[in-house]
Amino acid sequence: MAEEEGGSYIDYDAFLDPDFSPTAFANSLVIATNNPSDIPIDLSTPLSRVLFDIQDIDTHIHTLTTKSAIPLLTHTRDQADAGERIVADVEAQLATLTDGYQRLQKEVIQRYEEADEVRIAVERLWETVRIGRSVARCLNMGRQLETQMIEVGGSGGTSGQAKKEDHRAMTRASNTLLSIRRILAASGPDEEGEHLSKINLITYLQNSVLTPAETWLRNRAQQIIREFSMSSLAPSSNAPATYAQSEETKARTTSALLTLQLLNPRLLLAALQAYLRTSLTSSVAAIARALGNLPTLDRTLLEVAARCQNIVALESLLEVLKPPPTGQSEPGDQVADQAGNLLEPLLAALDTSSLPSFFWRSLAEGLAPRVADLVGKGGVSARALRTQKERVKDSIRDCVLRGSQGPANIKGIAGAWEREAAVMVGSVTGSLR
Repeated sequence: MAEEEGGSYIDYDAFLDPDFSPTAFANSLVIATNNPSDIPIDLSTPLSRVLFDIQDIDTHIHTLTTKSAIPLLTHTRDQADAGERIVADVEAQLATLTDGYQRLQKEVIQRYEEADEVRIAVERLWETVRIGRSVARCLNMGRQLETQMIEVGGSGGTSGQAKKEDHRAMTRASNTLLSIRRILAASGPDEEGEHLSKINLITYLQNSVLTPAETWLRNRAQQIIREFSMSSLAPSSNAPATYAQSEETKARTTSALLTLQLLNPRLLLAALQAYLRTSLTSSVAAIARALGNLPTLDRTLLEVAARCQNIVALESLLEVLKPPPTGQSEPGDQVADQAGNLLEPLLAALDTSSLPSFFWRSLAEGLAPRVADLVGKGGVSARALRTQKERVKDSIRDCVLRGSQGPANIKGIAGAWEREAAVMVGSVTGSLR
């Protein structure tokens, strides 16, 4: 480097070294121009050396630029011309790109924005149409339900004319009601019943048609079950007198059972348990009174046997009825849907294998303390009861066997009810020992 620059003493390689350190170079200059033993350090000499080196470099630069002025200017001019040509080309391409973007914006972006608006409008229209269809379907089924309620003799008619009750319409009305409830319950995203709860017409339909119809159907079905009677042993206003009336009673009760099963399986279970509970309560009270007045015992036991025959008839009816699908989501309702017949859930709830057996055993359980109380009080009734103990035993046993046969006098297996008869006899005679 020193030879190329006309014998310059400056070591350019040292200055150009990547590891060059200004502080180390300054320190070496100070040490080279001063004695380490000198207390005052002379900085003027190394500073003059640095200034001289700078002046020499400046002179060298001036010399180089003077000799190379024309090539530098020519190079600068060539670079400027090349830059202008590049700018011109870039401006032309930029103009083309700008024109293409404007055409793209006009032909694509604007059309997309317009199409997106149309899409939003179509989606909202489709949502409106879907809600309208759901509302129309609910209203159509609501009109159908009103017609069925008129047929069954319930509310919903506008003419005010009384019509003969068609109990089969109860099941049809329950199915219609259940279908409407399913639509209204399907209120999730993209489901048929979404947003229906916000429609005033649907709210009116629920309040003026669905709720009154459901209440009437439930009450009427519970009333039919509560008044169920098939036995002819004891006179009753509800007992059928002919075969046709008997079949009509069975058909009407079947409609009531299916109606409650459709509305809510737990309502059916509660209605059946209430029927059994009423029969048991009436029977316990009647036998307890009759044991205190033995001349009325035979008639009372006949009435109790008739109640048991009704229970046998109800059991046979429940056994042949298959539960219709309700679509209920509660666990108890799903179990009822999965049962083979309507009898199984009732037997499971009562923890028994037979309704007549449950009736007699529960009757004996409730009768024992009443008899014990009667005997404990003493008096004429207690003495008469002890005196006619054998007659009472035979009457009670005959009552159990007769009541367990069923209203059509179709006897079961011989001796099948001997155990229930023994339990009933024991509940009365147990306190007479």
